[in-house]
Amino acid sequence: MRKNNLLKDLSQHIESLIFTAESPIGMEEIRDCLEESFGLQFHPDELDRTLEEIKEKYQQEVYPFEIVEIAGGYQFLTKGAYHHTVGIYLKQTTKKRLSRSALETLSIIAYKQPVSKSELEKIRGVNCDYAIQKLLEKELVSITGRSDGPGRALLYGTSPKFMDYFGLKSLDDLPKPKDFKEPENQIGEQASIEEDYQTTSSGEEE
Repeated sequence: MRKNNLLKDLSQHIESLIFTAESPIGMEEIRDCLEESFGLQFHPDELDRTLEEIKEKYQQEVYPFEIVEIAGGYQFLTKGAYHHTVGIYLKQTTKKRLSRSALETLSIIAYKQPVSKSELEKIRGVNCDYAIQKLLEKELVSITGRSDGPGRALLYGTSPKFMDYFGLKSLDDLPKPKDFKEPENQIGEQASIEEDYQTTSSGEEE
């Protein structure tokens, strides 16, 4: 009887957890919290069904936000129709944004990870120390290991916060290189980063 009464308000409890979490909260975290809070066992199907009902609820036009699955969890995000207004607000209130140098470095890391600093500098043609340091400070990239080559250089990859920052569910959601429009006037041959991206992706799945 107690669980039946709780199930009536289960959606509110799940909503409160998603709303409170600073980053996307996974279903396992939600279940663990509910079970410890109420001393009851919840079947995954119960939670999945309730979450789908919540997501459907916030699809109604009356709500300017919705629940989105990103970075392995769930989070309240503003709907696309309001992105322009929110973007202006963030532009007005954000004092420190990513520089062009940091964005370029982050893009290379995202598509070629794991990648060393020397590889980054070879692609960009400039020193990347400052950009890497800023990305590490913002926790958008992390050190994933060391290379097997001479000197065993540090290798960098994107972090879970990167997924959250750009609203990605997985690296597969990154735009494919073929989706980018090539410049009409181009000197020399363009490096094939699509092949590198596919190789990296397949390597991560193993």
